[in-house]
Amino acid sequence: MEDLNKSEWKEASIKAVLFDMDGVLIDSEPIYFDIERSSFDHFGVPVSEEDHHSFVGVTLESMWQQVLDKHRIPFALEQVLTYHKDNVMNMLSGHTGLTAMPQAERWLSWLKEKQIPVAVASSSPRPLIELIMDKTGLGPYFDVRVSGEEVEHGKPAPDIFLHAAGLLGVEPSSCLVIEDSRNGVKAAKSAGMRCIGLQNPGSGNQDLSLADYRIRSFEELWALKDSLPFAPFSSLT
Repeated sequence: MEDLNKSEWKEASIKAVLFDMDGVLIDSEPIYFDIERSSFDHFGVPVSEEDHHSFVGVTLESMWQQVLDKHRIPFALEQVLTYHKDNVMNMLSGHTGLTAMPQAERWLSWLKEKQIPVAVASSSPRPLIELIMDKTGLGPYFDVRVSGEEVEHGKPAPDIFLHAAGLLGVEPSSCLVIEDSRNGVKAAKSAGMRCIGLQNPGSGNQDLSLADYRIRSFEELWALKDSLPFAPFSSLT
């Protein structure tokens, strides 16, 4: 982890924290990979492991559009999306491994005590976000939940983070984003936000070099909390 005592971090207070969900709040990427492999197999698509890892952080629509364009399989986007979304929800509804990342809840509880508003900004569909928030028990901590399907352009475009910041009533420059994917980090920086990259092995070998700082766990993030320039901001719109 790099030194946090950089002038650009001290110039503006952090008034809100925006979290990606998969691979950050919950170590779900390995689960999704297995489900996606089953969907790829169902449609007879030979997606390589390298290509598969490149989809981390993007919306399902974007992932499947790229797959359709590259492999030219004879199925409509709506058809594969409907099958895959049903497949994901069916398999995750009964999954027993949907638990929050270690110490994520302690971090969220501390932010709540400090009156720092938080949002989850995930490329996943809203029903999946709600399912995971419910099964992990993290839902009550979040002031705002945004799905990538609710904005015009998904990650790596900045739309989802800008929309979440707008809902919180916080300027982008006052937001800190926690992300685990190359696409997510790029989106955060494009939004003019500070970003900490969480290097999660379960998300594949993600290039987080654009992040301002990189960590390996919420335990490392917890150790940094007093070094971060937080300032309570309660004017939610």
